Amino acid sequence: MTKPLTFSLFMLLTLTSFAQTGHAPKQDYQLITGNSFVQSKNWYLLTLFESLPDVKSLLEKDSELATLAGLKSENLERSVKECKSDFLCYTGKMKFSAAEVDAVGARLEALYSENNALGKLVKQHLIPSGTYILLKEASEKALLRKAWEQDARGVNHTIEVYAEGKKPNYPAIDSIEFKITAKSYPVLVYDATDIVRQERKGGKLFFGPSMHYALQFLEVNERHEAADYEPMVSTVNKAAVDRVKKIDWNKFKYTLILVPGAGPDTYDRALSEGGMLRCRVAALRYFEGLAPYILVSGGRVHPFKTKYSEAFEMKKFLMETLKVPESAIIMDPHARHTTTNMRNAVRLLYRYGMPVEKPCLVSTMRSQSYSISSDAFVNRCMREMNHVPYKLGKRLSETDVEFYPVLDALHIDADEPLDP
Repeated sequence: MTKPLTFSLFMLLTLTSFAQTGHAPKQDYQLITGNSFVQSKNWYLLTLFESLPDVKSLLEKDSELATLAGLKSENLERSVKECKSDFLCYTGKMKFSAAEVDAVGARLEALYSENNALGKLVKQHLIPSGTYILLKEASEKALLRKAWEQDARGVNHTIEVYAEGKKPNYPAIDSIEFKITAKSYPVLVYDATDIVRQERKGGKLFFGPSMHYALQFLEVNERHEAADYEPMVSTVNKAAVDRVKKIDWNKFKYTLILVPGAGPDTYDRALSEGGMLRCRVAALRYFEGLAPYILVSGGRVHPFKTKYSEAFEMKKFLMETLKVPESAIIMDPHARHTTTNMRNAVRLLYRYGMPVEKPCLVSTMRSQSYSISSDAFVNRCMREMNHVPYKLGKRLSETDVEFYPVLDALHIDADEPLDP
C-alpha cells in the first residue's frame, strides 16, 4: 500500500512539474457556465470562445474562420432542402471533418499571441481551470489547439451517439432514445435540423451550428444529466459548502468519506439495498469523527433513463434514517460509473476549496472496496478516462480504504457527454 510519505513526494513532484510547465490549475478559479451547464461541462473552450467578448470578436472577424461559419450555416440551409429521408445526410453536414478540425487548429495557432485575447484566454482560463490538465506538457499555443481538437471530437461524438445511433461506451444506460431504423426517425432529424437552422441564423462563430446541433440532440433525447441539480453550490450542496471555510481541518484525519452509488434494477424503486448498506458504512465512519463530510456519488443511471438519482436518494436516506445533518453531506449526482465516483469526488472537493493534500476515505461494501483497490481498477480508469484520479493509501478495514486526490481528475472526458 502507498504510505503518506510516498504520496507527499508524489505531490511535490507533481507540483514541481506544474511549475516547470506553467500549467498549474488554481483552486479559486471560478468556472464560466455560459449558456448551459451541459455545454460548459462538455466543451469548455467553446464556451469560453462564446462568453469572452474580446475572444468572440477576434474569432468572428477572422476571414478564414468566418468562411467556415458560413459553410456550416449553408450546410444547414442545404440539408433541409436536399437530405429528405437520409438522416445521415443531415448529421454528416454538421459534424466537423478532419480537414476542418486541422484547419481551425492551425488558424488558432496563427492567431494566438501571448498578449492578445487568445493568449489571455489560455493564461486566465484554460490553465487555471484545469479542464484540460492532461495537456499540461503542451506549450500555451499548442494547448489552445489541442483543447479545440478535443472539443471538436466531443461535439462529433455527441452527434454520432445521440443523432446517428452509434453505440456509446455503455450502451445499456447511455444509448439514443430513438430507433434510427423507424420510418419516422428522418422526420425527427429534419425537424431538429430545421430548428437549429432557424435559431442559428445570424450566428457568426465557426463552431456555433455544430455545437448547437449536438446540444439539440441531447435535448430531444432528454439527456441533460450533466446539469442535474446545478448550480449545486446554491442548491443541494449549499449547506455543506457554506461550512467549508469554518472547518478546522486539523481535527479530522480525512477530508471526506466517499460513498459510491448503487442503482436499483427496477423503475419503481428509488434506492437499492446496496445504496442503503453503503450509506450505513459511511455513517459509522462519520459519527466516529473521521471526516466532516460524506460525499454521496451517483447519477440517474440504472435502469435506462431512470428518474431516480442515486446521490439524491442516498442523501435523503442519510438524513432521514441515519440522522446525518444536511450540512455534512455533499452530493455528486452526475457520476455514472465507479471510476467517475472517484473522479468527481476529487473535482468537488477541489472546486469547493477543501484541502487536496489530505487523504479521503471511500466506504462501501467489501467486494467494491477491494475492486477499487485493485490493479484492474487502475487499468479501467486508464482505459475509460486516460488517467487515474486518485492515489491509494492504507486499507482500514474490509469496507474502508484511503485515497488521495490527483488533480488530473479536473480534465474533461470528451466521449462521455452525460458526465464529462
